[in-house]
Amino acid sequence: MPRASAPSADGRGDAERRGRAACGAPSLRRIQKELAEICLDPPANCTAGPKEDNLYEWTSSLQGPDGTPYAGGIFFLDIHFPTDYPFRAPKVVFKTRIYHCNVNNSGQICLDVLKDQWSPALTVSKILLSVSALLSEPNPHDPLVPNIAQELLSDREEHDRVAAEWTKRYAMS
Repeated sequence: MPRASAPSADGRGDAERRGRAACGAPSLRRIQKELAEICLDPPANCTAGPKEDNLYEWTSSLQGPDGTPYAGGIFFLDIHFPTDYPFRAPKVVFKTRIYHCNVNNSGQICLDVLKDQWSPALTVSKILLSVSALLSEPNPHDPLVPNIAQELLSDREEHDRVAAEWTKRYAMS
């Protein structure tokens, strides 16, 4: 008879860390389906997949779109799925520093599909494409960092210079 493992330092047992909590079974199936789809047909210029053996915690990378100050950079994001996914949006956070009016110093992203415009029809692939689109078209009218938004509106050249400098410093190895 297999014995249950003791909780780890974070208070979770092996089954929960692997994303097998009974309350999350429907969300687990949905996450597994999305993982299979991403493996077969990844979104353009993006990667995504689970961290270690926990399907509720993913890491992702996003190439900075061409023609933007983020071009040439590789930006890493963490994705945390709630146990009631897809009925609640995943939490997506930039781990790579970025100079962007819709991303704060903690990496939080101001993006409608991660908030009030979330729909269970959305997928990780669509979220990553939305984040990529936000890099191409920042929304200075709904900023997390108002001073960067103001700079974007009043001095686009300076904004793009600083954003490109940050991309070189933090998103290029």
